[in-house]
Amino acid sequence: MALLQLQKDLEKLTSSAQLSDAVHDVDGIIDLLTAARERVAEATDPHTIGLTLTKLQNPIKEELDGLNSNLKHVYKAQTEFNKSLKSAFSKAKGSLPTEHDPMKSQSPLINRAIAMHLLREGQFTVASTFIDEAKPQTQSQPSPSTLRSTAASRRSSTQDDTIITDADIPSDLSAFQSQDLQSSFAEMYATLSSLKTHNLLPAINWARENCVELEARGSNLEFELCKLQFIWLFKGPAVNGLPNSPENGVSGALKYARDNFGRFQHRHLREIQQLTCAMVYHKNLPGSPYGHIFDISLAFEEVAASFTREFCSLLGLSAESPLYVAATAGTLALPQLVKYTTKTKAKGTEWTTANELAFETPLPKSMMYHPIFVCPVSKEQTTGANPPMILPCGHVLARESLQRLAKGSRYKCPYCPSEGITKDAEEIIL
Repeated sequence: MALLQLQKDLEKLTSSAQLSDAVHDVDGIIDLLTAARERVAEATDPHTIGLTLTKLQNPIKEELDGLNSNLKHVYKAQTEFNKSLKSAFSKAKGSLPTEHDPMKSQSPLINRAIAMHLLREGQFTVASTFIDEAKPQTQSQPSPSTLRSTAASRRSSTQDDTIITDADIPSDLSAFQSQDLQSSFAEMYATLSSLKTHNLLPAINWARENCVELEARGSNLEFELCKLQFIWLFKGPAVNGLPNSPENGVSGALKYARDNFGRFQHRHLREIQQLTCAMVYHKNLPGSPYGHIFDISLAFEEVAASFTREFCSLLGLSAESPLYVAATAGTLALPQLVKYTTKTKAKGTEWTTANELAFETPLPKSMMYHPIFVCPVSKEQTTGANPPMILPCGHVLARESLQRLAKGSRYKCPYCPSEGITKDAEEIIL
């Protein structure tokens, strides 16, 4: 929980402790001094020079006071975050057992995760060196298109609702040295860099080139990109900084909608209607019924995340680095694991259940990948061999609990007066 609080404190620090206001004050002081220097240089009368310097005192003092005030806010926020850091990373009391290393036999899996993480971060040279040193010398070199062809064949043979994971990537590390794979990640980073500068065209072009695969996945990425481009053009040169031409502003947005929205009508007709009707209110858009649609304060960050997710999915990869997720989840679980190990050692007991921890690890929602159901009777998590079963009365139990409660083929619900036969219970998928 301490690290979760630390994440909140970091977000607070990022939003409050910004040096942009202080930099703005410094720029203002520099402008005042520069203007005063020019007036002094042009002046021929000593009285004019003295008057200029006298008038400069109050504005400079106000700017300096503002600068000191802004720096105090930054310093205060940094001090508070420093306290949060010390609290979150306080020295753990106890240690973990080292006589057994559960990952000792998983070296290929760990090497693969490291190699893929380096590629995801764009560290192609480092990744290539790591692969050369980590792979066995007897490995044969696969063709450069091994990874892409494997991902393509897997996509064609899986259902639309199947989750693609990095576990399906070839275990041969040489496949990661494929120029095809490296160029794909280079393309992804180039497109993300463009999105950071509010240039949507590379991402839109990529979405159009892969529209068939994206539509097969039920993705709305292409439309969301085109929608954001429409809004960006609609806001005009004063906001988007693009040249003041017929291709920009309200007229440019209308032309863009005519050229690009036609192919999305069957899926997004209502949204297109809202975007086009908003043109009537372009002089007072914030006060119109469509003002919320044109609030794009977070739109570029959200569309960048969607682009990364879809790009990695088409390569057969998860949206986030498995190494990063595993390390983060392990860091969150470590304090409780140390505490639990210390207490069980003191009592002379140990946890004997494999593939399951004795306590719940508080992970953020972004790391919840699988639904969990705990049977209210047995207090155990359901599994594939012991799935949750819903009774006609609406209560849910694990299959083994239902079998233990049943007398012959009949049972009585432990939570209501309802009775029934076991074959009426149905397995549910959460």
